[in-house]
Amino acid sequence: MKRKLEYRWALWCGVWMVITLLAACDRLTKPTSSGRPYEVLVVVDDQLWQRPAGRALFDVLDTDVPGLPQPERSFRISQTTQKRFSQVLNIFRTIIKVDIDPTQYTQTKMKFTRDVYARPQVVLTIQSPNEKDFAAFVKKNSRSIIDFLVKVEMNRQINELEEKHSEAVSQLAEEIFKCQLWAPAEIKSYKKGKDFFWASSNTASGLVNICMYSYPYEGPRTFNKQYVLAKRDSVMKANIPGTEPRMYMATDTLCTSVKPITVKGEYAMETRGLWKMEHDAMGGPFVSHSRVDTLNNRVVVAEGFVYAPEKMKRGLIRRLEAALYTLCLPGEQARELKASIPEVSVVAGKEQE
Repeated sequence: MKRKLEYRWALWCGVWMVITLLAACDRLTKPTSSGRPYEVLVVVDDQLWQRPAGRALFDVLDTDVPGLPQPERSFRISQTTQKRFSQVLNIFRTIIKVDIDPTQYTQTKMKFTRDVYARPQVVLTIQSPNEKDFAAFVKKNSRSIIDFLVKVEMNRQINELEEKHSEAVSQLAEEIFKCQLWAPAEIKSYKKGKDFFWASSNTASGLVNICMYSYPYEGPRTFNKQYVLAKRDSVMKANIPGTEPRMYMATDTLCTSVKPITVKGEYAMETRGLWKMEHDAMGGPFVSHSRVDTLNNRVVVAEGFVYAPEKMKRGLIRRLEAALYTLCLPGEQARELKASIPEVSVVAGKEQE
């Protein structure tokens, strides 16, 4: 009996070593992916790309980012054919493959795989029996396609923040709220208040900011739009003044939306829109997560906002949004950080998880 156990243990160890070596070889042999954040390479025939089916996919990817003061596209779109899709192009970080073949498929569906040609990488494949069904599918599932691609990039940015983040923000989050928060490393200047901090990159251009504040949880009414925006305005007016006494930060309520989201499996509220400095010309986009700290019966809000009148703001605000997902409330597991991407197979007419 003892010899059998020893044999099984040795066999298991040997199998584990082989698996580990194969994984290590895979990491070493695959190149690092290329491309900028929110850049997508579509692999599709040139003529199909110009027909209604291709235009339907292009229109989905070409939609505007919500909550920005000027129109900015969700993604930078490149296109190539399968024939030109070589070892140079196949290392793109995000790839969409269009596969229309009536001999292979009877319904339209999409699936994704990771790290096929490079690391890190996601290849999203949309399979369909014909162009008409393909166009109808991408139009119907446009939100799912966009959300998936955005969350892929969010998770990459979270991984980068894990490696390198602002020590000042981490210390403030722990000191004032007993929370964990990873913010971009360039955010170093800060101001503290009662149940509040504001940290900024304090740069001449592309100014990025993170702030946190809390207030008592008062039941479901705490999470309606009017309540959330009223709290935001009162906190910002008290803590972020302008250069003159009559100047203070406020919310542009006409350009603000709120919606429920799930963070670490729990309810949260996302607020997205524009801020402005009353009696001044400053303003820009912001996004925040409001979450319930059940251990302390309070709402904790983490917010990122941008002031960059001289440049595009998509990349800046999305990087801050990724940081919001790293917020760990007291009692939460720090490892559960990702902006969750369910392993979804979407089929025409239904969604399955």
